[in-house]
Order: sequence, then C-alpha cells, then structure tokens
Amino acid sequence: MVKDHLLVWNNCLNVIRKSIEAQPFKTWFEPIKSVKLQNDVLTIQVPNKFFYEWLEEHYVEVIKKAVKQELGYSGRLEYNILVENHRKIGNETSAKSIKIDNEESKFINPFVIPGIKKIKIDHQLNPLYTFENFIEGDCNKFPGSAGMAIAKKPGGTAFNPLVIYGDVGLGKTHLSQAIGNEILNKYEDKQVLYVTTEKFTNQVIQAIKTNAVNDFMNFYQMIDVLIIDDIQFLSNRPKTQEIFFNIFNQLHQTGKQIILTSDRAPKDLVDVEARLISRFKWGLVADLKTPDFETRLRILDKKIEKEGLELPQEIKDYICSHIKNNIRELEGVIISLVAQSTLNKRMIDMKLVKEVIRQFVSQVDREISVDNIKLLVAKYFDVPVEKLHSKTRLRNVVMARQLSMYLAKNYTNSSLKMIGDSFGGRDHSTVIHSLKAVQDMMDTDLLFKDKVNALVKKVQTTLVNI
Repeated sequence: MVKDHLLVWNNCLNVIRKSIEAQPFKTWFEPIKSVKLQNDVLTIQVPNKFFYEWLEEHYVEVIKKAVKQELGYSGRLEYNILVENHRKIGNETSAKSIKIDNEESKFINPFVIPGIKKIKIDHQLNPLYTFENFIEGDCNKFPGSAGMAIAKKPGGTAFNPLVIYGDVGLGKTHLSQAIGNEILNKYEDKQVLYVTTEKFTNQVIQAIKTNAVNDFMNFYQMIDVLIIDDIQFLSNRPKTQEIFFNIFNQLHQTGKQIILTSDRAPKDLVDVEARLISRFKWGLVADLKTPDFETRLRILDKKIEKEGLELPQEIKDYICSHIKNNIRELEGVIISLVAQSTLNKRMIDMKLVKEVIRQFVSQVDREISVDNIKLLVAKYFDVPVEKLHSKTRLRNVVMARQLSMYLAKNYTNSSLKMIGDSFGGRDHSTVIHSLKAVQDMMDTDLLFKDKVNALVKKVQTTLVNI
C-alpha cells in the first residue's frame, strides 16, 4: 500500500507531541511542512539552516523514534531547508553536514545605499539588565532560552522577530535589553539600539516636520539588532506604523535581528495594521507569566544581596506571599525598607515590613490563607481541623488533607515547604504526592471532580467576601 507523506508526517507529529512540552512543539514542529515520501524516505521542509541545526541538536532522538515507528528500520528523513533566494538544501538525519546544490547560496542586499558611513550608535541599553541578573523560573524559562539563542546568533535563528509579551513588571524590558547587552559583549561590531515606541514615534514626528524621513529610515537601516519596547503604543498611529513597517521589512530581509516587547500578544493589539501584526508572528511570540512563589523568592534574594541586607526567612516568605504579580513592586518594597531603616533608624522587622507592604498591596489582610482553606475543607468533610495535622490514615481525613494541600497550592502563594509545615510539619514531597493524587482522581472519577469543583467555588466565594 502506498503511504501518503502528509499522513505519515502527521502520525510522526502525534508521536513527537507526546514526548515534548507544548510550547517547544509549537515553535519547532508546527512550522515544518511535509514535502514527499519516496522509497521510505520522508522529506520535510524547515524554514532555515538554524532551524535544522536546532532540531538535530535537541530533538533528533525523538524524531528518529517517530520515523522508525511509522516507516520501520528502513525509514529515513531528509530535510529541505529554505534559504534567502528560495533554493533548497537537502540532508539526511544520519549526517551532520549539509550539502548545498553544488552552488553557494547568494543573497544581494537591495537596501544598501552607497555613501552611508557606518557610525557608532549609542545603544541606549541599561548595563544592569543582563542575563546574570535575570532570575529564571518556569514563568520565563522558554523566553529566556530563546533570548540566549538569539544572543549567540543574532539574526541567524528562527526567532526573528522575537516578540516578548506579558503584564507590567514581569521583566520584558530586562530580558530584551539583556539580549542586547549579551550581543554587545560577543560582537563588538554589531550596532544594537534600544528604543521605546514613544521615543520612536516622537522621532517619526520630528522627521516628518523637518522633511527628513529618508534620513531617519536610513539611520534605522544601519542597525543590526533593533529592540523596540511597548509596541502596543503603535495603536492608532498610522504614519508611525507605515514607517515602522518599511523599516521592519528592510531589517528582516537583510538578516538583522528584531526584538519587540508588548503588554499583550500580537493578536490582541488594537488599531495596529494587520500586515504589521502578521509580521510580528513571523518569528517567535513568547509570553512572560507571573512568577510563582519560589521564583519570587529567588528574585527577592538577589535584590536583598545587592542591597547588602540580611532578612529572616519568615520576613522573606511574607513579602513574597503578598507581592505576587509585579517584580517592580518587589524592588519597591526593598527600596522602601532600606529607606525606612536608614533614614528613620528603624530595625527591619515584621511590623515595618507589614507597614511598607500596605503601601503596595490593598487588602493585604483580606487575602485567603492556608488556614482559611483548611477550615473550608474540614467543614465540607465534617472533620475537625486538627485531624488534618495528624497522622491518621482514615480515608475521609486523608482526602480532606490532600484536597486542602491541592487548594492551598492553587489559591495561595505559599511554597510547598510552607504548605507542608502547616499540615503538621510534613515535607514537600508529601505535598507533591497529594497534588498528584488529587489530579489523578479528578481525571478518573467524575464524582470526586464534582466535589473539588464545589470546594473551588467555596474558595472563590471566600476570596470575594472576606
């Protein structure tokens, strides 16, 4: 029976999808196109050479497994790699060299204007924004890894443009500038420029007023790595969008690196031309999520170390339990504590910490706690709260204890250690086991899932009413 190459590759993708996380799968495998299947040789097309090299370095084993499962031991995989002039390069997975079609790929830059002298540009980067100071966690690991890949090979990866988006204070500016600083350290000859969208817009207005739009665009054409912050402010600025569209095209077509930040995903930008939004999606769109408790704690430790402070773990836990969504607020709390301690000669104790945090977070004392959750669950299962701390293995108590831990992890910012401590000094592995046990039962027992949903509603109601 003749096999269809699209069906074979789709089956391979199903195997690969089960072996890697969703975001890497979307980035590295969804752009691949199946080309043909001949004599058990499946040919796929990837966007560029870097894409191929990344697959070979990081995913070759899982790809081999998928191909072997679909085509047997005789199956092979070949790549078609698109290059700038749209010729193709072929290669087998078992080889590491790439054979070009007996001719070098050539690309003529259509935008080089004779007579423009390359000058040294002030990059406008903050030297403190580095990868060394960028604390990595689950919330930002993928964008951070992509940023590092770009810094090693600016303009030569599949991440062009790189669009980093997320809420205010999650580190978009830090990460984008860290990439720029790393590139400057590695490549002295690279022209790197960081500019906010507001500043870019003001430059456009000035260029129009002075009839210097061509000079303005020629200047940006010289940039090797362009970092533009807060592109959501392009909204409802048609002339700025038009000029940026032309600059974007010139830079991208000449292999220059573009890095953009936004407070929302490109698809959610308002009053921005569709052709621009389409180009923002050409490379990688990566979101920065709200840091979890452990990541916030590491960020806080870094900032405390920088200020030369020593704080008890109890105080650090309290700060990270109440400053949840904004890294800048963590910085603000530390600055305020240092100011209070220095100017007012006060000791940094829990009383002072609570006073300072009230300036940043409203309704601090109204937030639900692990104790609130234990009371709700104990009442629901009709067991004394003290029993949740005991070692009893009675089924209803065990279920109440595990559910309390599950809800505490999802509705408070307590660490695994803090949750375990509050249940009679249990260690974090016990908490992890409880979380998994609850999730497994929810996946297999609809009645149990209904109980959990009922408790979730009670917790949410408590969050609103307390």
